[in-house]
Amino acid sequence: MNLIARNSFRLRALPHRLSSLTFLRHQATCATTAIPSFPCVDAHAARESKILASSTYRYSQTGTRASSSDSGPEPPYARPNPLSYNTYRHQYPLELTYGSTLPSFDIAYETWGTLSPSRDNVILLHTGLSASSHAASTELNPTEGWWEKFIGPGRALDTNQFFVICTNVLGGCYGSTGPSSLDPEGQRYATRFPILSIFDMVRAQFKLLDHLGVQKLYASVGSSMGGMQSLAAGWLFPDRVGKIVSISGTARSSPGSIAMRHAQRSVLMADPHWNNGFYYDDLPPHTGMKLARLVGRAEIATITYRSGPEWDQRFGRKLRKLKDGESPSPLRSPTLCPDFLIETYLDHQGEQFCLKYDANSLLYISKAMDLFDLTLPALRELAMTTATHAQPSPSTSSSRQSTVPSKSHPPPLHYAPHFPELAAGLEPLKSMPILVLGVQSDILFPVEQQRELVDALRMAGSTQVSYFELGGVWGHDTFL
Repeated sequence: MNLIARNSFRLRALPHRLSSLTFLRHQATCATTAIPSFPCVDAHAARESKILASSTYRYSQTGTRASSSDSGPEPPYARPNPLSYNTYRHQYPLELTYGSTLPSFDIAYETWGTLSPSRDNVILLHTGLSASSHAASTELNPTEGWWEKFIGPGRALDTNQFFVICTNVLGGCYGSTGPSSLDPEGQRYATRFPILSIFDMVRAQFKLLDHLGVQKLYASVGSSMGGMQSLAAGWLFPDRVGKIVSISGTARSSPGSIAMRHAQRSVLMADPHWNNGFYYDDLPPHTGMKLARLVGRAEIATITYRSGPEWDQRFGRKLRKLKDGESPSPLRSPTLCPDFLIETYLDHQGEQFCLKYDANSLLYISKAMDLFDLTLPALRELAMTTATHAQPSPSTSSSRQSTVPSKSHPPPLHYAPHFPELAAGLEPLKSMPILVLGVQSDILFPVEQQRELVDALRMAGSTQVSYFELGGVWGHDTFL
């Protein structure tokens, strides 16, 4: 080999030698450097091991009270004890909106107040997505409920006058039939459970009312998803509902809300432990549920259920308290685990939720919310129009096409293209007294949706709709 060839070979081999030398130096460094530890990851793994080791981790029927958080209006998440609520068992098939049939079902419910002899003082209270029937304390369950401040003598739902009924929705996991329930063959439904609609949930509730001998409600009241149900109850059974209250609800799920709930479902279903919904005899999708709750609570670290000003007021940029073994120093070293108080709050809320609520119930109920649409074309697609819709709709009625009068809120610059179709779909409600409440800091169901509902009702011919907007910094959770 001549001199040029030898030098060329040495130059070509040099990068390999340098790479080998670098690798050896890296190995030597790793041998003397401790591998980083992540307490938050270790804690999560420990919790999963504890869940897996428990034979009754979530689906037992023992009632446990969740650890309380002094952090705002959200209720503690806890599976209610079966002895603390009533159960109505419907033994006959229920035909569902999208073509399936549920062979039978249970509805868990609780009551407050006294039913009048004529059974005409009943208020049906509809829940949000993840709430149980325990809206307020009872003798059987003295734990405060999710609407404790609003149910009782002299309160908004005055039990001196009214008999209040609250149910766990069909598809839920707090006593009513849902994906975690046993099918007629004794197996968990899991994702063999049929797709539900908000209308199906309401029909199941009215089967309960039939059982109780209640022919007509004094009022149908609901917040969040319950606001959808309260409208659906009046739409399905206009002769059986006296009044409607819809708080932080909507008559048509918006693309933004659908996108948020899609993100929740996506992170949950991406958890390998979800196992296509068949996880009941193994480790549940703990991580997916926790992340889904964080998406819902913080929309990947911004706001949906809560609002930005509230985060500032309650947490600001405060750091969490030091744990045992952590030494205080003038310059606190940041870590990849939670450092800020807001991070520990979200971690706590996500942990409470994922340990007490069924993942499949979240999937099915959030999907039902996405599907809710009271515009006339959507109702016709489901073959759900009424005799009222045979009359001229607002889009063809010149007497109603003028500007919708409103003293409660400014009109939009332009009504959405679906607005006349929504007004047409809401015509069965035009003769019913309706109260609509919105929350100015709500991002999940922004006030534009409640304003649109009110304007559409007025365009449909309603003269008995009232609307108010609430202040506060709690976002969507203001209704709690």
